[in-house]
Amino acid sequence: MHSAPDFIPATVIEADTIAGDVRRLRIRPDHGFARAEPGSHCTFAVNLGGLERERSYSVVSDEGGAWTIAVRHLENGRGGSRFMAGLDVGDRLRVAPPANHFQLSPMSPDYLLIAGGIGITPILSMARSLTKRPNLRLLYGGRTRESMAFVDDLAGMLGERLTLFVENDGQAIDFPREFVKLHPEGEAYICGPNAMLQAARHAWAASGRSPALLRFETFGASGSRENEPFLVHVRDHNTTIEVPRDASLLDTLNRHGIELAQDCVRGECGLCAIEVVGEAELDHRCVFLSDEQRRAGHKICACVSRAVGEITIDTGFRPGLDRINPAKAVARSGAGRQRLGG
Repeated sequence: MHSAPDFIPATVIEADTIAGDVRRLRIRPDHGFARAEPGSHCTFAVNLGGLERERSYSVVSDEGGAWTIAVRHLENGRGGSRFMAGLDVGDRLRVAPPANHFQLSPMSPDYLLIAGGIGITPILSMARSLTKRPNLRLLYGGRTRESMAFVDDLAGMLGERLTLFVENDGQAIDFPREFVKLHPEGEAYICGPNAMLQAARHAWAASGRSPALLRFETFGASGSRENEPFLVHVRDHNTTIEVPRDASLLDTLNRHGIELAQDCVRGECGLCAIEVVGEAELDHRCVFLSDEQRRAGHKICACVSRAVGEITIDTGFRPGLDRINPAKAVARSGAGRQRLGG
């Protein structure tokens, strides 16, 4: 159902708070250090309520045989940021070497980097690699100036090529306007909350630009509502389970022995998309489903999306048939792979 990363033991060698609730950690593996390409992330084994889960965080830098990440502590998140923010110098943990699903093209005639909140972490590594390129702009939005990490680093690195947008000062990124300034074959890279990604995608589509030139990464904690517990009626297992505030639908189902196909666990690949039966109020937090699919409300990506109140699902489990042909079970669960935005 899911290939576990090759975890190696590591130690936290530096830890500090750099902006608001953002914790910076420098982590040195016992062995197997590998350099991180721009946009890379490391996956960590985190302890959530006595259960081991996987959470991924972008690599900000990879100097001196250690990887540096930055984590925003989200009280209403899925628990990973709380675990990571609680780490301190000397703490031991397990980490998988860097992987990259948000690769930076080296040959674009123009680059527009866009970050929202803690989405600055993969964008920072890209900006650093492109510092000597004149055809580069970075747009960085955040709720307050104090909550925005790495601003001083970016200002020293980019100068006038950096533009900040502070929500509490009434500033917001005007995507149509910014996209007009971009070369027709230029590329945009964006990481931020779901609402920002959706606004950028709509503006990009309206501009008539190639979808392959808009590349993005999301983080699964962002939705239109605060996390609240909800009930899930699993029709094909004839059971009802409560999804806690600090756990995902996917993790909750797994904990109760209902395993789904999964891969990215960020709402991007669609492998864990399952059928929604009847009416439900859904808080879609994935980028896999199209606008039409979201409005229809027949699918939900269990790794990141949530429901309000209660929901009935069908995971595609069919005793007997699934033992004969497991591939059909995966197909019925709505599994699929799609790379959006290139």
